[in-house]
Amino acid sequence: MIKVTLIRPPGCAHCAAVKETLEKIRGEYPDLTVEEIDMTTPEGQALVQKHGILSSPGILINDEFFAFGGATAEQFKKKFDELEQK
Repeated sequence: MIKVTLIRPPGCAHCAAVKETLEKIRGEYPDLTVEEIDMTTPEGQALVQKHGILSSPGILINDEFFAFGGATAEQFKKKFDELEQK
């Protein structure tokens, strides 16, 4: 299973674009789940602090820091392929 967590503020258009990218490649990764956490909540603030997230969205893959500020479909696919080989 691949779990992507987006740590984002409400109303973030850039974050919505990242989620849309994930939805487009979901067909290639049937075990992909996407979770969103509002960064203004206590849980979100704890994750921002823990991972040093400086811009939205913060992206975790399987609870490990991947990127902040976004990622391309190619970057996601490369990481997902690496995880599937393990």
